Parts: sequence; C-alpha cells; structure tokens
Amino acid sequence: MPRNGPVQHGTVGNEVTLEEHASVTVPHSRLTANDLRVLRATKAVSVTDGRHGYALKARATSGVLQLDLIRLVLRPKFPVEGKRLIDWLCYANNRPEPDETLRNWPIGADGYAGLVPAALLHECRLLLRRGLRRDYVRRERVDTTLRGRLDVEAQATRCFGAVDRLHLRTFEYEEGGWENLVCGAALTVAARRSTDPRLTRWLLDAAAGFPALRRPVDALPLLARGQYTRLNGHYRAAHSWARAVLGGGGVSDLLDPYGFGTKGLLLNLNVLWERVVKRMAFDAANDLGGRAARKQEGEIHTRGGHGSGYRPFDPDVLLAFPRRAQRPGDTRFLIVDAKYKKYEDRRVGSADRHQLLTYIAGYTAPDSALALVVHPSPHAATRRTLRIEGPRGRLGVIEVLGLDTRVPPGDAAEPLRKRIEKFAASAVAQGAGTGSAAAAT
Repeated sequence: MPRNGPVQHGTVGNEVTLEEHASVTVPHSRLTANDLRVLRATKAVSVTDGRHGYALKARATSGVLQLDLIRLVLRPKFPVEGKRLIDWLCYANNRPEPDETLRNWPIGADGYAGLVPAALLHECRLLLRRGLRRDYVRRERVDTTLRGRLDVEAQATRCFGAVDRLHLRTFEYEEGGWENLVCGAALTVAARRSTDPRLTRWLLDAAAGFPALRRPVDALPLLARGQYTRLNGHYRAAHSWARAVLGGGGVSDLLDPYGFGTKGLLLNLNVLWERVVKRMAFDAANDLGGRAARKQEGEIHTRGGHGSGYRPFDPDVLLAFPRRAQRPGDTRFLIVDAKYKKYEDRRVGSADRHQLLTYIAGYTAPDSALALVVHPSPHAATRRTLRIEGPRGRLGVIEVLGLDTRVPPGDAAEPLRKRIEKFAASAVAQGAGTGSAAAAT
C-alpha cells in the first residue's frame, strides 16, 4: 500500500478515511466507473490503477464524498473546531457572521460537510422567526368559478366543451415566492443527505415551514435567475448555503457562490487559507494608507527561451505603500505569502525560500528586502525570522508568522497587522528622510 510519510488512513465497512496527502488502496470492486469519473472531476484525490486496486492519494481537500459503494472521508491535517471553521469561512467570503447564541455547528460523522446543512438550518430558522416574505405568485388552477384570467388555450384543448371546469391563471398573495421555494428545497435535500438523526429531524421540521417544490433540483434555475432588492436582501445568507447544498460538488464548493458540477461537499483548505490571509493583509494595508498592488506592478515575467506562455511569478499578496512627499511612483512593496503548511514546528522548505527570494529580488529595494510567510498555527500564535545571507552580504529577510486558528479571524490577524503596521511606519519615516534601512526589517 503506497504511503507518503506518516499516514493516518483506514477502511472500515463502507467508509474509507484519508488524511490530507495520505494514500490508501481500494479494491477494484469497490469503485464503479461512475465513481472514477466523479473522483477525477472533483480532483479531491489522485487515482492510480495498480495491481491490487486503485491507489487514492488525498490532496489539500477536506470533506465527505458519497460514492456508489463507499463513503470517502477526507480529514484535514489541521483540525479546526466546527464553530470556528464557520467563522473563517464567513471571513474568507466576506459574509456576515451568524449569531453565536443560536447556532450549533456539528462536525460529527459528516466531517466539514455537516457544517453546510447546519449553517443553512440556522439561516432558515432566522427567516421563519422573522416571518417569510409574501408576494403575488402566479398560479394555474382548475375551478368552477371564474377568478383571475381564463386560460383560453387550456380551456379549448383540455376541457372539450365542459363548462363546469374552468382553467384559470391567477395571482395569489402567498409565501410561494422563489426565495422561500429555494430554502424549502435546500432543507429537504440536506435532510436526505444527513447521517445525523438529530440534525435530520431539525432540517425536516424547518422544511415544513417553507413551501415545497415537486423536484428540489428545480430550485437551481430559480437561484440563477433570482434578483435581490431591499425587500428580499435578508435571504442572501440562506441562499449562499442553499447553493452549496443544492449544487453539491467540486473542491471549492464552500468558497464558490455560483454553480457546481459533482455530488459532494468538499473544501479546499489551501484556497480557504489563501483567501483568509488576503483579506487580513488587504484590510490592514487599507487602514494604514497602503493598497493592493496593481496588476502591472505585481507580476514577474519570463521572456525568451523555447516556447511561450510562461506563467508569471506573483505572490499571494503584494502590498504597496507610497513614501511620503517623495517622487511620484516611489513605492515600497511588501510581500505576503500564504502557506497552508505545518511551519509551526518545521523548517521552511528550500523551495519556499527560493520562491520568496525571487519575490524579494523582483519587488523590493535593498532597504526593504522583506517577505512575510503566514501559516496556520493550531496551538498559539508564533513568529520567527530567517535571514538569508551570501558571500556579498544579506539577500533578504523572511518573517514566518503563525496565526492562531483557535480564535476568530479578526483576533488571529493581529500579529500580521502589527507587522504590516511596522512596515508602513518605516515607509513613512524613510519618505520623510528620517528613517533607516534597518527600520524595515
């Protein structure tokens, strides 16, 4: 069985469990042709056909994927409490945070996938408590009394001259608007997929308070066409989670507010961490007089050689700070790179150091040869400084910041914010002619 370092994996009954970047071999008989298509479409694991079965190797993806014969559970290498993960998800997507006193986000047997139905349930309960929106809804009905408008075509083709049955088109003031139909369909689908009896019961109870569609899949076109105004804007949060439940698939489900392609609820934690760090850095820079670098400022290009189409080198975050009262365009750059790695107790790899030195050479001046590496730290905030030196002196400084994932994102961002604030202050000081090169690093 292929392994990649210390692996935590196993197969119990119909459930196969994998940790990020771990491997497991599944007999050929346990995966159908449809399963293989789903696995390759989601790109959650790599699949290699071997002598004793299919070797599945997990990538940086967490969640649950229900296949035809097995249930594939992908565990994260950084265990994050369910309540806290929702905070980080909302922060990364710039969504309002739910009310702490009303929610209960279970991890349970469904892993992080169980968080989506729980978030949907919470938002739908808030809508029920507030009172569902009512609007004029078009209805087609058969009655003995003329109410609304007569459907002439249906009357002529379906009644064959009967005068006691009238085909009508009416508009009824009721709760059957598209906003409520979407919520009802999503709650019903979430209840069918849930393996937690208590959560299933809560979902069904909430679904009973919403109008129902014959086929829940019909809610997706409603979501695609729906428009928000001041009258229905409070439905946005519930619909965000409804999209993940109804669409059901793809590695970035919990991060992408639109359309999905497969049947699972998975989360790419690399992408989540990158989005969290981007928002932290941009928010801090904007508050301190800086900005995100423009596209033409933020790329290192490769030209010449064989072929074409080299991808540019660009860091996850590039911040720009103008010097005060200096020449136009005289700007200092700060590199921030998000690394979803266990750098809390490990050395920064040579590939990452080479990458950051390239960024330092391309974007910074000798007086500010600095780059920041930001990684998750599940126990406490950490910080250490790497100084890269060569025969001609210092090449650059890399500060490694670990952000505490146990606390809300706003609190966890404080070490990064302080370091950006220090850099911004040094830029102002140097622009005024009172700073020194040492102030930057």
